[in-house]
Formats: sequence, C-alpha cells, structure tokens
Amino acid sequence: MPNILISCGEPSGDLYAGALTKELVALDPTVRVYGLGGDHLQESGADLVAHYEGLAATGISEALAVLPHSIKIYRSMVARARADRPDVFVAIDFPEINFRLAAALRKLGIPVVYYIGPQAWAWRRGRFETMRRFVDLALVIFPFEKAIYQEAGIPVEFVGHPLVELSEPTEGRESFLHSQGLVSTAPTVALLPGSRPNELRAILPELTEAARLVRKQCADVQFIVARAPHLRHELFESIFALQETRIPVQIVESRTNDVLAAADVVVTASGTATVQTAIHQRPMVIVYRLSALTYWLVKTFSHVDNAGMVNLIAGKEIVPELLQERFTANAVATEVIRFLTDRQAVLHTSEMLAQVREQLGAGEVSRRVAERVLAVADSKHA
Repeated sequence: MPNILISCGEPSGDLYAGALTKELVALDPTVRVYGLGGDHLQESGADLVAHYEGLAATGISEALAVLPHSIKIYRSMVARARADRPDVFVAIDFPEINFRLAAALRKLGIPVVYYIGPQAWAWRRGRFETMRRFVDLALVIFPFEKAIYQEAGIPVEFVGHPLVELSEPTEGRESFLHSQGLVSTAPTVALLPGSRPNELRAILPELTEAARLVRKQCADVQFIVARAPHLRHELFESIFALQETRIPVQIVESRTNDVLAAADVVVTASGTATVQTAIHQRPMVIVYRLSALTYWLVKTFSHVDNAGMVNLIAGKEIVPELLQERFTANAVATEVIRFLTDRQAVLHTSEMLAQVREQLGAGEVSRRVAERVLAVADSKHA
C-alpha cells in the first residue's frame, strides 16, 4: 500500500494536488494520501494534516506575518512524516514551506518528488543548488525548464502543464452569464485580482476604478470578478461599491474557467491565472503591484525581462504588462478598450496565445505525474 505525503500552499497547487490524488487512486486503489492542502486535496480522498489557508503571502513583511503559522504547520507535517513514514514526499510549488519540508524529510530517508518547481530560473538561482541536495526527481510544467534543471544537476522530466486538462468550463457562455444576471451578448471583461489577501488589497481597487473608466467609453460593457476561495468578504468592498452605481458587475467564486470562457477581455494579476487565460486564448492585460522594497529586490535579482508567464513562454511580450507605477486605472482602461474595439489586436493576440498553448503539452499530465510518483514510491521497496 503506497503511502504518499503531499504539500501545497495555495489554490492553484491545491487544484493540482487534488487532480494528482484522483489519478493516484485510479492507478492504485490501495494508495494512502495525506498532507498539507485545501478543499480539492481533501475532496479527492486525501487526509488533511493541515489546511493551507493563511499561509500564502507575497512580499517580505507579509511573509514575516505568516511565519509563526508556517512554523506550526511545518512541525506538524514533519511529526506526521516521522509517525507514518511515507514512501515518497510530493512537494507542489510553494517553496516558502516546501523547501524546509523537503530538506527535513530527505534527512529521514524519504524520497522527494518536486512537482511544479519554484521559478528559481527567474530569480534566486541559488535555490537550484539547494534543490540538488534534496530532490530525487523534479517534474516541470514549462518546456524551457527541463534544460535549466539538467544544467543544475537535478533529475528532471517535463510533464506538461496540468491546467491544460483542468481548464474546461462547466457551462457555456450564454447560460453562465444569464445565471449571473448578465447579458450574453454584451462585451464582458473578466477581472482576476489574485488569490492572496495582500494581492487583492494592492490590485482590486485599481481594477475597480479602471472598470468605471471603461464603462464611460463602452456603455454596454459588463464585468465579472473571479473570486478565489477562502477570501474574506471585506476584500471586495470596492466591487460592492461599484455594484451600487448600477454598473453591471458580478463576483463568482471558484469558477474561474467559466469566467474566462465567458470573457471577451481579461485583466489578471500576474501568476498562474495568466496561463489559464492563455489556454482559453483570451486577450489579457497583466497587472501586479508589490511593496517598494520587495519590488526592488525582485528587480535587482531578476534574470528575466518579463513578469507574466505567458510572455516568458512566448519569449517576448505578446500581452501588455502593467507593473508597479505603470499599473494605473487609466493604463488598464486604455488596454481593455483597445481589445474591445480593435478586432485585429484581438485576432493577433489570440494567435500568439494559441502558440503558447501548444507548448504546454497535450493533457493527461496528472496521470503522468501519478505514474512517476508511484514509481518512486515502489523503488523504495525494490
């Protein structure tokens, strides 16, 4: 009976963990999965040692604020591993806690599979040296990552991006928008402000003001906000205020793929959502804002020219990025209006996004990852 410990720390990782667990159970019904995660991991049949809620943060001060909670969860995970002795530990992204966990569990003789490694190639490349000491196998999701990991001396396989198989909408545009009280024939702009509380505080008020500006230029436009799970109600106060002005805007929780499939244009925080938007081939505007100190550190140690993953995969800027001081309501509104009114810009961007989509693999990613994880678990008993 394979015994597998999984750790993820935010909604996207939890989605991948849940899909992976379902495939593990399909391949071997005797498998036992437990660990750190969220609703998707738990609903797939895994036993939660701890929930990730309250762990995710961007920025130095935010990371320090959640440190006591992180330490508590780290200790509970190590204690569980000592007691149950998993055959393999699967770390999914989230280096903030997974690096420490992987190092500790490797000392216990537990093999480590790192699925969706941190973007150390973008900045903090010293992390590769750390990973080389404790990772038995890295499973990467972007094609250009394989050569980077190989150069760093880390055993690696490119498996493709799990969102390729996890991005199907559950409902068509017309019925979905109708169910949300919106008009299926009206131009629709999706707002994806991130999944972490500090992201919403920094991003959503600016997006709300941009929506007001767009509405002034395009009288029939409507908006839909993709809300990540476990976010507090007060984080959306600016949207509630917008609703009171009779601008058509709805908030939809945990249905990002339906939101993206129904949208004509997307404004999204930089991160996993940009890849998800690319899979739906929707023209997008990427935005982000960090604290001044954190942004300075990122820029100082960055090894890439773009922040948006879609642009990194393409090797050039195919969708606009509005970061830090460039991220203003006026700038966002200008780009959104351009996509709403310039058909050629939409067609060209969609073609570029289709090329990005082709580089993400052909599906069945979770099944391939499950096969690799079980192989590592079996090798421990060989």
